[in-house]
Amino acid sequence: MTTTDLIIIGAGPGGYRAAEYAAKKGLKVAIFEGAEVGGTCLNVGCIPTKTYVHSTTFEEARERMATVVPQLRAGVEGILSHPNITLVREKAVFVDAHTVNAQPLPSLVGNCEAGAIGERSDGGTKSGQGVGSVSYTAPNIIIATGSATKLIPVEGLDDPRVVDSTGLLQLDTLPKRLCIIGAGVIGMEFASVFHRFGSEVTVIEFLKECLPALDSDIAKRLRKYLEKQGITFKMKTAVQNLHDIDADVILMATGRKPRVQDDFALAGFEYDERKGIAVNENFETTVKGIYAIGDVNGRQMLAHAAEMQAVRAVNHILGEADGIRFDIMPAAIFTEPEAACVGPTDDQLKEQGIPYVCKKAFWRANGKALAMNEGEGLLKLFVSQADDRILGCHAYGAHSADIVQEVSALMCRDTTVGQLRDIVHIHPTLGEILLAAAEA
Repeated sequence: MTTTDLIIIGAGPGGYRAAEYAAKKGLKVAIFEGAEVGGTCLNVGCIPTKTYVHSTTFEEARERMATVVPQLRAGVEGILSHPNITLVREKAVFVDAHTVNAQPLPSLVGNCEAGAIGERSDGGTKSGQGVGSVSYTAPNIIIATGSATKLIPVEGLDDPRVVDSTGLLQLDTLPKRLCIIGAGVIGMEFASVFHRFGSEVTVIEFLKECLPALDSDIAKRLRKYLEKQGITFKMKTAVQNLHDIDADVILMATGRKPRVQDDFALAGFEYDERKGIAVNENFETTVKGIYAIGDVNGRQMLAHAAEMQAVRAVNHILGEADGIRFDIMPAAIFTEPEAACVGPTDDQLKEQGIPYVCKKAFWRANGKALAMNEGEGLLKLFVSQADDRILGCHAYGAHSADIVQEVSALMCRDTTVGQLRDIVHIHPTLGEILLAAAEA
């Protein structure tokens, strides 16, 4: 039995950030990872997808992915080489609330998840890379097992043309016809990318609009723009049978679900296969000393949310306070042009009965945007009528994520739109679009 201060299960963005932060604070950490370090985000998610977003051709994208991912993975390996951190390259299985066993997993296709529907998606590594049935115990455990592909119950999931996002990234030839089921973040990003590469792309979505977390006006404008570029959208459409779809590849982009394990029951905390692990404001579960961060708690399924939840959990273990605002969580969608948001949508503010003013600004009125040949875009800034505070911002257009990040920082300090108007913005920059909205 090996005793340590903190056990972390999963070395994705939340897990390795928790390990790094805790180690620097003086805690002895054992972190378990049955697949490649970096988790879904680095190996088969955010990073590989962004190499596609920023590549001109399919061939270039695959070459860049093969270079960028190992480079960043090596960086995570470096982080986990801290003298206070022990990296256990095996899956951790609960024995009781404060004890886990290291369990080797059979080798899998791919880095982190299997790409074809029906194959395993719970992570894994080549057998023999670890210490076998060694037990570890600690007063505190952080679970950061991430998420897996969520599938809808539909006929034809066994069709060999059907893949999840991991499987799409593993393709070595560009599909002539790509059908995407789901117009959320994953579906919209891949639709934009593969259309640019030259695929004939069709997106099928059950809801009436794409990107439900985005302001409906912004989402509609973005979808209409992508339609003009040549992407076909079939909204308010239910898929009955995948075998009936006329496409070379069918991407199931129907979301993610928390990756829970049967052995969680042995630890005694509350969890649900659909909703994930129940946690409080410090990301502590219903069992004292056990925490759950990132996608597995189902709260905010974003890599940067996982990282900040890691900091909060470690701070709570150490008895230290912080000022992290989890109610202000920016997000981005890397379509072309990209979209981003922070705070409630126009519709949500109306539903909540909050008096507000919506201020707008357009990319076509910005000098830098026109000089970049990026005149497509709209920003909506929501301002409280009661006290002039900035309530949120939703936008689509070149570098909208950078603009929304500025708004997020301002919201964390309860900035008013009047104070925003007094902040000097460099000319010519896209940041002036935000200033224009404030002055509208």
